[in-house]
Amino acid sequence: MIGVFDSGVGGMTVARAIEQLCPGLPLIYFGDIARTPYGSKSPDTIIRYSRNNTDFLLEQGAEVIVIACNSASSTAADALRANYRVPILDVITPATRKAAQISDSGRIGVIGTRATVKSGMYPRRIHESRPDAEVISQACPLLVPLVEEGWLSQRETKMILRRYLQPLRRRQIDTLVLGCTHYPLLKHLITPRIGRRVRLIDSSIEMASFVCEFLDRDPAMKERLCNSGKNSRFYVSDTTEAIEQMAARIFGRPVELHTV
Repeated sequence: MIGVFDSGVGGMTVARAIEQLCPGLPLIYFGDIARTPYGSKSPDTIIRYSRNNTDFLLEQGAEVIVIACNSASSTAADALRANYRVPILDVITPATRKAAQISDSGRIGVIGTRATVKSGMYPRRIHESRPDAEVISQACPLLVPLVEEGWLSQRETKMILRRYLQPLRRRQIDTLVLGCTHYPLLKHLITPRIGRRVRLIDSSIEMASFVCEFLDRDPAMKERLCNSGKNSRFYVSDTTEAIEQMAARIFGRPVELHTV
């Protein structure tokens, strides 16, 4: 099974994209809603939480770990790879690769949590693929709580987004990386406020494509996982009615969330 973890519901966008691009692949999802958001936590805390999440997914039978949280990917991915023998796939690698590839001007914007932006991981990864790129990063700490609360179209959300995106508009970026898996749920608000000519990189879709490519390179693992006879399961560390509604919205169906 493919284990996917995030600090909340945002990683469900990754799980849903994997379902759509890799049908028949069983997933184990864990959303650490009780401790969200990770972006405001210290690096040591994020690493500790990420190890907790990885241990849980491995106990449930995961053979590959997908870090669907940008804060955890930027802070804890190397620590996880050093401590676990299973493949650890982070959400930053495919998004930065895509941004470097499609940007015409090389002016690339990144929005994310404070932890993601402070890590500097996105500029480093983009510059590895495109040394001449100009990367403009913007921390957006209020967006994750708004998404978790289900405020996807409220006036306050629109005003906050406009404030966050204005510096990127002034720098005339042509590509914007949604550096948090919560942010695809706000694409309908981001597009008109950043400008329709700016290309958005949806990290959830790029992550799902990356997982499919990874499994295509290991046909034996892909066949074993797809023929395991196991069903996808979804776990959270806490839940509310708003979370359940959000999960149903993301997957387009009711989803049973097991609280652990």
